[in-house]
Amino acid sequence: MSSSSTYTQLLNHVKQSSALGQIAGVLSWDQEVIMPPNGAPMRAEQMGALEVVSHAHRTDPRISEWLEKIDVDELDEVGKANVRLVRKSYERSTKIPTKLSEELARITSQAQGIWAKARSANSFADFAPVLSKIIDLKREEAKCLAGEVGNLYDALLNDFEPGMTVDVLQPLLEGMRPRLSALRQKIAEKSGGRATLTGPFETDAQMKLARSFADIVGYNWQSGRLDLSVHPFSSGTGNDSRITTRVDADNPLDCLYSTLHELGHALYEQGMPEQYVLEPVASYASMGVHESQSRLWENQIGRSKAFCNWLLPHMNEAFGKDTVGSVDELYKIINHVETGFIRTESDEVHYNLHVLLRFELERELISGTLEVTDLEAEWNRRFERDFGIAVPDAAHGVLQDVHWSVGLFGYFPTYSLGNIYAAQLNEVLRKAEPELNEQIAQGKTDNALNWLRENVHQKGSLFEPDILIENTVGAKVTAEPLLNYLEKKYTDLFDL
Repeated sequence: MSSSSTYTQLLNHVKQSSALGQIAGVLSWDQEVIMPPNGAPMRAEQMGALEVVSHAHRTDPRISEWLEKIDVDELDEVGKANVRLVRKSYERSTKIPTKLSEELARITSQAQGIWAKARSANSFADFAPVLSKIIDLKREEAKCLAGEVGNLYDALLNDFEPGMTVDVLQPLLEGMRPRLSALRQKIAEKSGGRATLTGPFETDAQMKLARSFADIVGYNWQSGRLDLSVHPFSSGTGNDSRITTRVDADNPLDCLYSTLHELGHALYEQGMPEQYVLEPVASYASMGVHESQSRLWENQIGRSKAFCNWLLPHMNEAFGKDTVGSVDELYKIINHVETGFIRTESDEVHYNLHVLLRFELERELISGTLEVTDLEAEWNRRFERDFGIAVPDAAHGVLQDVHWSVGLFGYFPTYSLGNIYAAQLNEVLRKAEPELNEQIAQGKTDNALNWLRENVHQKGSLFEPDILIENTVGAKVTAEPLLNYLEKKYTDLFDL
């Protein structure tokens, strides 16, 4: 059999695996949005069973045989990338026993409901036992992946940010703390009371305006939809890229900017190269790159004064009243800086400090230097160290995020990497489009989207994330553009 025929067989098999993965994603979405609470135990069994089938598909011995027979030199750039990605996935999957893979899927599906009830009851003790089980399973998984001498956290991190290691990530993220803390302190000393919008703001009006956000950024409604949920998220891929948002009657900005954030994710998915659908290369480069797309649209574009010029009249029209007096006032409201407890509600200045806290804690949980029984107290101690305020309860502290209940250890730092990548991409985008602010003020974002399509979306996972960013911006990954952007923006805003 020729090398090209073998490659075709491999791709057909991988496409089936991709389809199975997408089914699992739909089931997770269903559980989050519309599944009744009593369905959780059954869904956990379903997810476990599906994982057994999916794991068998990913570890099929024929994959190894196909990979050996393929002459990579005969393939084009896309073919080479597909083989690289298949080999990586196969090597990872074959290191994980089927039973462990099944148990992780089952336990994490159960744990989501347990976490939700614990958060509602404001009781970390109710969540701690299942969290301990998850951490034990994740340590076991990490040991399988890392081998005898590998770093356990690196093994988990690599699932979300290929090629990234703690040795690179730790100085990158922790290096931001001094400048972020100094900026936070300067703003706290200078800023006055918070200007607010006068509500209430009807749900229908908020959703109508949120949909207009989708229209102006180029969201394809034939390939997606927008719904309400308790927690905003994006799901699906390619021509089935759905998003959700939430509504607060007193604060429409929560709905609008949650929507814009999720639109950034969905635009990335909708921009994947269609000719390679279900092939490994037609998937996102990393979670950090994914987050860079949502953060660039939400922050560098959506929280700019230029965007406020477009937004103000549309808010007044949507809500049938003058919601705020001027563009300058709206700009200050949207970019208000205030120390708070909740990561998802935090401003640009505080956000990465929230991520740093989680990055430190989960590394220690995985290494075993921090026990689950001590987690809540340690969270509270470190939060007060970084933010200067005491955590009032578990719901505002250790129980606020769903990630650990789903087993997503190694995921949190990709949020900060997304901010770092977004700032680097924004610098180059604005050089390529010097009139971007004028375009944004008129609600025109075609040029921004086209630039991202060409330089990020259409690349899929052709390159590892650090190479993708370096190729696009012409420099190594660095937090300097992000810190410079934040310092300039908020120095000007607060006249520091």
